[in-house]
Amino acid sequence: MDEMDRSRAFVKDVKRIVVKVGTAVVTRKDGRLALGRVGALCEQIKELNSQGYEVIMVSSGAVGLGRQRLRYRKLVNSSFADLQKPQVEIDGKACAAVGQNSLMALYDTLFSQLDLTSAQLLVTDHDFMDKDFRRQMNDTVKSLLSLKVIPVFNENDAVSTRKAPYEDSSGIFWDNDSLAALLALDLKADLLVLLSDVEGLYSGPPSDPRSKLIHTYVKEKHQSEITFGDKSRVGRGGMTAKVKAAVNAADAGIPVVITSGYAAENIIKVLQGQRIGTLFHHDAHLWGPLKDISSHQMAVAARESSRKLQALSSQDRKKILLDIADALEANEKVISVENEADVAAAQQAGYEKSLIARLLLRPRKISGLAKSIRVLANMEDPIGQVLKKTQLADGLILEKTSSPLGVLLVVFESRPDALVQIASLAIRSGNGLLLKGGKEAKRSNAILHKVITEAIPDSVGGKLIGLVTSREEIPDLLKLDDVIDLVIPRGSNKLVSQIKNSTKIPVLGHADGICHVYVDKSANMAMAKQIVLDAKVDYPAACNAMETLLVHKDLMHSRGFDELIVDLRVEGVTIFGGPRASSVLNIPEARKFHHEYNSMACTVELVDDVYAAIDHIHQHGSAHTDCIIAEDKETVEVFLRQVDSAAVFHNASTRFCDGARFGLGAEVGISTGRIHARGPVGVEGLLTTRWILRGSGHVVAGDKELVYTHKNLPIEPLSLTNELESLCLENHSHN
Repeated sequence: MDEMDRSRAFVKDVKRIVVKVGTAVVTRKDGRLALGRVGALCEQIKELNSQGYEVIMVSSGAVGLGRQRLRYRKLVNSSFADLQKPQVEIDGKACAAVGQNSLMALYDTLFSQLDLTSAQLLVTDHDFMDKDFRRQMNDTVKSLLSLKVIPVFNENDAVSTRKAPYEDSSGIFWDNDSLAALLALDLKADLLVLLSDVEGLYSGPPSDPRSKLIHTYVKEKHQSEITFGDKSRVGRGGMTAKVKAAVNAADAGIPVVITSGYAAENIIKVLQGQRIGTLFHHDAHLWGPLKDISSHQMAVAARESSRKLQALSSQDRKKILLDIADALEANEKVISVENEADVAAAQQAGYEKSLIARLLLRPRKISGLAKSIRVLANMEDPIGQVLKKTQLADGLILEKTSSPLGVLLVVFESRPDALVQIASLAIRSGNGLLLKGGKEAKRSNAILHKVITEAIPDSVGGKLIGLVTSREEIPDLLKLDDVIDLVIPRGSNKLVSQIKNSTKIPVLGHADGICHVYVDKSANMAMAKQIVLDAKVDYPAACNAMETLLVHKDLMHSRGFDELIVDLRVEGVTIFGGPRASSVLNIPEARKFHHEYNSMACTVELVDDVYAAIDHIHQHGSAHTDCIIAEDKETVEVFLRQVDSAAVFHNASTRFCDGARFGLGAEVGISTGRIHARGPVGVEGLLTTRWILRGSGHVVAGDKELVYTHKNLPIEPLSLTNELESLCLENHSHN
C-alpha cells in the first residue's frame, strides 16, 4: 500500500457508511431516470451489504423526477390553446410528492431484483429539532440495519415548512448533502460518501483542462485556492454544497469522500483504500505532502537522507537539533491542541488511566523535551570518533571509529514524547528513522513528526524520518533486513514478543519493566520511605517505576515498615501481597509476581535475606532496574554484584533509570538484552564501529616481508562525555 493509500488506511475500520446520491447521478440530462447508473449503484450496495457493511442511503432526485412526470402529464392534458399561453413553472412541492413515489418505486424494484429490501424515511428540517425524533430515528435505523434492510433517506420537500426549501440555508440542514452529513453524525457512521457527476473536487471548474483533481482536501490550504464551477445542472448546491457538507462532517470526525457516481464500483474502491475522489479528513492538515511510496522506498529514502546527514559538518548536525528544539517550543500550542484531542478520544474510549497518563503532553513536558534536545546537541559529536588507534606495521595505521548503524525502525505505544526523543537521538547519531506510534496518539505523533521534519533542512530532507501510519505496514517493514538495521520496540510484552518472532532484523528493547526495591534489615527506614514512595508514586506508568517491594522478614513488625505501608496507602497505592505478606498484612494476594501494574498498585513480599531477594528478582523480574536500600556494606556489594539486571541501584529510586537523567540527553528506549546496548539507550546504543586503515602502498604478499608491531597509539583526548561514550562502545563491542 503506497503512502497516499496509507492516508486511506482508516477504511479498514469502516462498518457503517452513509452514501448520498446526487440528482445528477439518478437522472439523465433530459431529466429521465438513469436506470443503468442507479442499477449499478444498487449492485454495489448489494455487494457491500453481503460483506457485512451497514449502508444508509440519502437519495436526491425526487423533485427532478416529479417535474419530468408532471410536465409530461400536463402536456398530455393541455389543449393547443393552453400551450400557446405563457407556461408557469410547476410547484416544487407537488414535484417532490410525485417524484418521491417514483424514486422509491425504482429503488424497491431494483433492490428486490437483488434480493434486498429497502425502506423509505422522509425527514424535514423541523424534525431534527426534536430530541425524541432523533432518538427514535436512531432506533429505527438500528433495527432496519440489523435486518439487512437498506434505509433510504430524503428530505420531505412536499411538506417542508421552509419558505424557500431550494434556497434557504439557515436551518439545521439545507439540502441533501448537508442532510447526509447530519445523518452521518447522528447515526454514528464511520464514512460518508457523496456521489457526484464528476470525479471529485478540482482546483477549478472540471471543464477547465488546467484544473487538477484534489485527492486530499486540506482546509487551511485549499479553501482560499479553489474556484468553484457552475452549480449542479439539476440539484440545489453542486460542488459548493458538497464541499461545505464534507468540511462540516470531517470537522466533526466523520471522514468524507466525494467521488463520481458515474464510474462503476467507486464506493467499493473507496472502501478498498484506493485513491478515488477527494478525501476530507479531520487529520488531513497533519499529513503534509503525500507521495506514492512503498515501505521499501520509505526505508531506502531514510537511508539516503541519513547519508546526507552524515556528510554534514558536526556544527550543521548540531544546528538541526537546536532548530528542532526551537520549533517544538514555537509550536507548543498547536501540539497541545492535537494532544488534547488524543487524550479526550482515549478517555471517551475508556482507556485505562495509566495509558492516558503516558499519552498526556503537558506544556512543561514539551519544554523539557526541547531542553533535552539542546543537551544532546551540545554534547561532543559522537560520529567519527576514534576509539582505538593501532600501528599494525611501520606506516600502517588502523583506527577503530564510531559509526551510525544506518536505518532504525522504532515501534512504540502511547507516549508521544518518545517520538521526539527517538528522532533527536537518530539525528545526533546520523541514522535514518522509521517510526510507528500507537493509534491512541496518532494526532500527537502526526503534529510532532510534522514539526520535526519541517525543521530539517532540504539538504538532508524530511524523508530522514518516516512516519508509518498503518499497523498493516509493520509486517512488510520487518521483512526489510536488507535496508533496516535495527528494530526497537517500545511497548507491551506482547508487542516485543511479536516483533522478535517476526523478523530477521536485530531487535533491541525490553518486554517488561518489573522493577524491585529490596529493603534490607540494615536500611535507614526514613530513607527507605522516601525512595519507595518516589519509585512507586512519582510516575507509576513509567517502565522504571517500582512494581514489587521486597522487605527483610526482620522488619515485619517494625514501626518503620508499618509506616511505610501506611504512607503507600495514603498516597493511593493499592497493595497486593505475596503468600507471606498477604497473610501478615491481611491484604489480597497477587495473582503472580511477574506482573507490571503501570499504575498506583504494587506487590509486597517478605524475604529471609539479601540472597532470597536476589533469587526472587532473578525468578520473577525482567532484568530492567532493581534497587537495594541498605547500610550494611557487605550486603550492598552482594546485591550489586549478583543481581543480573541492566541497572542495579543502591539507596536510589528506580526512577533514575532514564537516558536524560543518566546524562545521555535522551533515550531511544531501555534494553534488557545482553548484546550491544544495555540499560537506557542513548546515542552510543545507536552507533556501531568502523575500521579505517591508512597505509602507503602496503600489501600482504603472504606476510613474508611485513613486520607486525601491533602497537597501541595515543588518540586525541576526548571530552568527559565522549570518554564515557567510548567506554560504552568498547564494552558493547566485547559483549
